[in-house]
Amino acid sequence: MAEATPGGPVDGVQSLERAFLLLELMADAGGEVAISRLAAESGLPVSTIHRLVRTLVSRGYVRQLPSRRYVLGPRLIHLGEFAARELTTWARPHLTWLVDAIGETANLAVLDGDRVVYAAQVPSRHSMRMFTEVGRRVHLHCTGVGKVLLAQLPAGTARELLVRGGMPARTDRTVTDPDRLLADLPVIAAQGYAVDDGEQEAGVRCVAVPVPGGSAAGAISVSGPAGRLALDAVPRVVPLLQQAAAALAAELREDGVPLLSAPSS
Repeated sequence: MAEATPGGPVDGVQSLERAFLLLELMADAGGEVAISRLAAESGLPVSTIHRLVRTLVSRGYVRQLPSRRYVLGPRLIHLGEFAARELTTWARPHLTWLVDAIGETANLAVLDGDRVVYAAQVPSRHSMRMFTEVGRRVHLHCTGVGKVLLAQLPAGTARELLVRGGMPARTDRTVTDPDRLLADLPVIAAQGYAVDDGEQEAGVRCVAVPVPGGSAAGAISVSGPAGRLALDAVPRVVPLLQQAAAALAAELREDGVPLLSAPSS
């Protein structure tokens, strides 16, 4: 086997990984970001970041503002819309069935590094309902979908994701101690569901189950006002969520479609 030479395949893969890292850091920044912040958070040399960002700008994946700061570019919109549309096509019938059966907003979420991203949603028909933008990335520790996905992972991997992603307090109910949350994960795994009881947003409750299939790639949830989605409804809601998740997984397996790649650690 020939050895890789400088500038060859190995260097190319490393550059690709670094470019994706910069895009993810820009997305996490939630807006404009300076080269100095990208350097601090990525650990990459400024010269390397300048080279990669120039390429991303030339391809339309990043824009440089007059302030010389950077934002994600419009070309990513097309890619994101296509990916969301494909996944929504598979998920929508199952999420719609959940909305009809439970009456609350139904979501499909997938693990995305040290965050969870909402990939598809069917809103409740109530005038007061929960709405999360498809494509929104949120923390793992304070969401039902995040916790149920963490519970499918080895303890070491779960801890690594929590430490890397951080555990900020979103409400006064948010668990911010990794040891405390890690102690809860075996219980969540055994019972097959997780509850976000006002931990992400005050007054909002979410119940989530994993999509079966031997990976921690996806989860299905319903969310609504805590006064309407009561804790004593959880025993009724969980079997319906599990039925929808199993039906989605079976459909994907039948058509040979993977839900998503395995989580990165």
